[in-house]
Amino acid sequence: MLVSLGDTAVLVTVCASKKDRDQDFLPLFVDYREKTYAAGKIPGGFFKREGRPTEKETLSSRLVDRAIRPFFHKSFRREIQILCNVLSADQENDSDVLALIGASAALAISEVPFSEIISCVRVGKRDGEFIINPTFSELDFSTMDFVIAGTEDSVVMVEGGANQVDESEVVDALTFAAEQIRVINEIQRELRDRVGKVKFEWAPQEKDSALVQSVHDRATDGLRRANECADKEERQSAIDELKAEVLAAFEESHPESEGEIRSIFGDLEKELVRSMVLGEKRRVDGRGYTDVRPISIEVGVFPRTHGSALFTRGQTQALAVTTLGTSMDEQRVEMLEGQSWKTYMLHYNFPPFSVGEVRMMRGPGRREIGHGALAERSIAPVIPGDDKFPYTIRVVSDIMESNGSSSMASVCGGSLSLMDAGVPIEAPVAGIAMGMISDGSRTAVLTDILGMEDHLGDMDFKVAGTSAGITALQMDNKIGGLSQEVLAQALGQARDARLHILEKMSDALAAPRPEMSEFAPRITLLQIDPDKIRDVIGPGGKMIRKITEETGAQIDIDDTGTVKIAARDAEASAQAAEVVRAITADPEIGRAYKGVVKRVTSFGAFVEILPGRDGLVHISELAPYRVGKVEDVVNEGDEVVVKCIGVDNEGKIRLSRKAMLEEAEQPK
Repeated sequence: MLVSLGDTAVLVTVCASKKDRDQDFLPLFVDYREKTYAAGKIPGGFFKREGRPTEKETLSSRLVDRAIRPFFHKSFRREIQILCNVLSADQENDSDVLALIGASAALAISEVPFSEIISCVRVGKRDGEFIINPTFSELDFSTMDFVIAGTEDSVVMVEGGANQVDESEVVDALTFAAEQIRVINEIQRELRDRVGKVKFEWAPQEKDSALVQSVHDRATDGLRRANECADKEERQSAIDELKAEVLAAFEESHPESEGEIRSIFGDLEKELVRSMVLGEKRRVDGRGYTDVRPISIEVGVFPRTHGSALFTRGQTQALAVTTLGTSMDEQRVEMLEGQSWKTYMLHYNFPPFSVGEVRMMRGPGRREIGHGALAERSIAPVIPGDDKFPYTIRVVSDIMESNGSSSMASVCGGSLSLMDAGVPIEAPVAGIAMGMISDGSRTAVLTDILGMEDHLGDMDFKVAGTSAGITALQMDNKIGGLSQEVLAQALGQARDARLHILEKMSDALAAPRPEMSEFAPRITLLQIDPDKIRDVIGPGGKMIRKITEETGAQIDIDDTGTVKIAARDAEASAQAAEVVRAITADPEIGRAYKGVVKRVTSFGAFVEILPGRDGLVHISELAPYRVGKVEDVVNEGDEVVVKCIGVDNEGKIRLSRKAMLEEAEQPK
C-alpha cells in the first residue's frame, strides 16, 4: 500500500511465512523506517546511510504494532512482517498515522487472515475547534496532540499529549475522531472488495478436551489458593511450583504435550483471575475496583545528585534523578522535518533485577524507549521555558521493582525529582494505569492495575496529568476495541486516583525547592544591546576567552543579545556577569571610575574604565596645575581614579583626573 497525505507518502508492505513457527506467542514484527531521501537529505555521520532506528521510528513502530496486534488470534503462529517506509516527506504532515492506515489496508487486501479494518487520525485543538490531522506548524498552537485508532464502532488505541485538558475534552476528541475514522474505514473496505485476495485457510488448533479437563481438575484448587497471595513474589512462586507439579504429573501419559499443558494452565489461570474479579468483585491483592495501592515517597535521596526521589506504589518502585546542565548539554535531534535541539529529556530504564530476572544488559529496547517517551510527554507541559529556567534538564527513572505501571511511577518520581532539583515546574504531575476485565455482559474498570491484571486483563490505559487536567494518554486493549462509555468511566476513575496521588506527593514535597543543589551549575541570563555583542566577544573572540579563563564560566550569546552565563558555582557566574555588564554598560557622565592607564601619548593618557572601554584623559585634565609632560603624572600600568566628563557622538569618552583631585581637596 502507498498512503499519502499532502506530499508525505508511506509504503507499507505485509509478508507472512508459509509455515507456523514453534513458539507460544504471535510472531508479529513491525518496523517503521524513514528514508532521509524522503526529505531531500543525506544522512549524517561517516557511513552516509540509515542506521539503527531513531526514537521517532521506534515509537511509530510501537504505534502500529499496538493497534493491530489485538486483531490476530492469540494462537496464530505464522510469522508476519509489516514494513512501513517513508518515501516522501513534505515536513508538514506526520507519517505515523499513514503507516497505521497502510498496515490495516495492506492486511485487508492480503491473504493473511486479518478481517478487521482499522483507521487512524491525529486530533489537535485550537481556539476551541478540533483539527483533523494537523500539520506540524498547527500543532505548535494546539492544546492537544492525540493519535486515535479505531474500528467502525470502537476505539482501539489512543496515544498523545495535551496541555492540561479536561477529561470531557478527551471524550469529545474521541467522538470527533470516530467520525473521521469511519470515513477512512469505508475507503479501505471498498479497496478490499475490489482487489482483496482470498484469505488462506487457518483455524486455531483445538485442544484435547480430556487433557483440558484433567489439567483443570489437578490445578484449579491450587491456583485459587495461589491467587489468595497478595504479595507478587509469593504468588508467583506458588504458581510456578504448581505448574511444575502439573507438568510432572502428565510427563508419562502425555510426553509430547508439554507446550499444550502450559497453554491450558495459562488459560485456566486467566479464567480464574477474571472470574474472581467479575464474580466476587475482588482483586488478586484484595483491593476494590477503585483503590490505589499504598504510596510512600522519599525526596532528596542522594546528597550529590541535583534532585532525586524514590516513589513507591505497592510493589512498584521508581528511582528518579534529575540532572541540570548547560546549553552544551542540549540534545541535537535529526528528523525528516528538520533539526532541533532538546533541552528537556526523560529516560526510562527497566533493569532485569526489578522483576527478579537474569538477562543480558544491552541498549534500551522498544519498551524502555516507549515508556520513557510517555513519561517525558506527561511532564513536558509543566517544564518552564528557557526564558525562565535556562537549563538543560535530564530526568532518569530507574525501576527498582515492578508490579504494574512503572511508567506512571516514573511520571510521579520524575515530577518530584524535578521539584527537589529546584526546577520551577508549573504544577506537579502524577500518573495512573487503568485496566479492564470484561466477559461481554459484565465489565470491571480497575484503578492502579497490577502486572497480573495487565497481563490477564483486556485494557491498559495510562493517564497522566496535574490537578488541572490531563497531560498525556496511552491506551491499548486486547479485545479489539472499547466503547467510549468505558473510556469515559476509566478517565473519571483515573482523575480521582490522580488527585489522590498528587495529595500524597504534596505531603512529601509541596513545591519546587527555592534553591538548587550546590552541585548544580549556575546560569545567569542577561539581556544586552545586540549592537554590543561584538564588544563582549572581542576581536577574534579575545574578550570572551579572557572572561572564561578568569572566571571559569561558559558564555553563550545569541543574535537577540541574550547572554547565558553558566558556571559551576554562583560566585564564578556572578563574577562573569559583572564583567559582561561592565563591557556593555554605557559610561555615565559625572560618574567616577577606577581604571588602569593603558597607553600614554604626548597629549594625554588612555585609561580603561570598563572592560575593553578606554577613555582619554587630556593632558590638561591630568592635574589642577599645568602639566608639562604626561609621564610626570601617570605612566602605563598606573591605577587612577577619573571622572567621565563627556561622550561624543562617535562614542569617544573624555575623562578627567583633575576633577577628582579638586573634589578631594574641597572641605567636607
